[in-house]
Amino acid sequence: MSTTDAVAFWDGVHAARTAGGKPRPNVRLTETVTGLPPGDALDLGCGAGGDALWLAGQGWLVTAVDISAVAVERLAGLARSHGLDERVTALPYDLHESFPPGSFDLICAHYLQTPCVLDRATALRSAAHALRPGGRLLVVDHGSAAPWSWQQDPDTRYPSPREVAAGIGLAPETWTVERADAPRRIATGPDGRTAEVTDHVLVIRRTA
Repeated sequence: MSTTDAVAFWDGVHAARTAGGKPRPNVRLTETVTGLPPGDALDLGCGAGGDALWLAGQGWLVTAVDISAVAVERLAGLARSHGLDERVTALPYDLHESFPPGSFDLICAHYLQTPCVLDRATALRSAAHALRPGGRLLVVDHGSAAPWSWQQDPDTRYPSPREVAAGIGLAPETWTVERADAPRRIATGPDGRTAEVTDHVLVIRRTA
């Protein structure tokens, strides 16, 4: 799938979802970040923008990127309407082509899984290298498919957090795996349906 097709696919996904009020942050973000001192954050594949808006509300300066211009424009509008536009910079970005410049105290990648071409391991490796010493990379992947997910292939295999960490290939003397587990939760979909889902959670901290 070309970049043009990838943009069209994700624009379609986001355009099909009703633009409502302030979207909710992901629970794995709030449980990981609560208590950390605010700094500079990068949200990879920001989607509806719940994580970026929550982080900005906690005092973080957030750069939020997504391949979908629909998602980015909606997030920019929400940031303005909630008085957070000085703390949120929303940009269209194709992570298969390049990685956003800068250094960060937190980089989060929630459900950065796509049917489109994406060298995910390279993107996550670039993210780890963009961390400042003491900074954290939070990667949350699907460990199961919710009924409302675009991914409904029963043969889909979901790599474990340890497998994801091994695929990134970071030197242990510079980066430490702080968390790698697969908790379950009750999730609510865009249409209000609920279902139990599994998250694969990986937290990597840059120690040097």
